Amino acid sequence: MARILVIDDNPELGRAVLKRMERAGHTGVLASDGNAGLLIFRAESIDLVLTDILMPEKEGLETIRELRKENPRVPIIAMSGGGYATGTDYLRLALTFGANAVLQKPFEQHELIDLVSALLDQAAADPTAPKRADL
Repeated sequence: MARILVIDDNPELGRAVLKRMERAGHTGVLASDGNAGLLIFRAESIDLVLTDILMPEKEGLETIRELRKENPRVPIIAMSGGGYATGTDYLRLALTFGANAVLQKPFEQHELIDLVSALLDQAAADPTAPKRADL
């Protein structure tokens, strides 16, 4: 199936997301922040990226922007559980920065699997055009 890059500074959550992807038939790799994620993205063939927003070193919005510059067609899902307390809607910003879809943490396993499947199906149907999931 697909090779998924998960970028999250919470190793437990990152491993849990990878396990969900593996149960759905995908393979994956985990990065602890945007810098590590970009290194992996440049070195490996990645079909889809799941990235947290609030991380140390290189945060998710900047990571999304750099991923888009390098590959405008790779599907990107932004995930976050924060932002509302400070008055900033980071997930809405992630869409502006180039994410195809967003997930509010905590999310259900079926939400993640369904969204990943939809974005991978869209990418396979038209690999030349960036897609945005209808949420």
